[in-house]
Amino acid sequence: MPLTKEKNSTIFAEFGGKETNTGSIEGQIALLTERMAQISGHLQDNKKDFSTHRGLMQLVGKRKRLLNYLQKHNLSGYRQLIEKLGIRK
Repeated sequence: MPLTKEKNSTIFAEFGGKETNTGSIEGQIALLTERMAQISGHLQDNKKDFSTHRGLMQLVGKRKRLLNYLQKHNLSGYRQLIEKLGIRK
């Protein structure tokens, strides 16, 4: 199930600064994290859904690339984001 417009706008408002700032790296990473959580829940119930698993792996790679970019260009923002999302140790 895709994310609703209200959920998208709240994610971008919280992480991107405002609702219309959909291009912010922090907002995109938060959105990918939310989508990954939904897909992971789906895969818990449907263990043989391999095409969805492939899509999840693509999202993981995209989020990793965005996190690398953020780490290179804004280290303090990177640290705050991973603390807020709880995605790294």
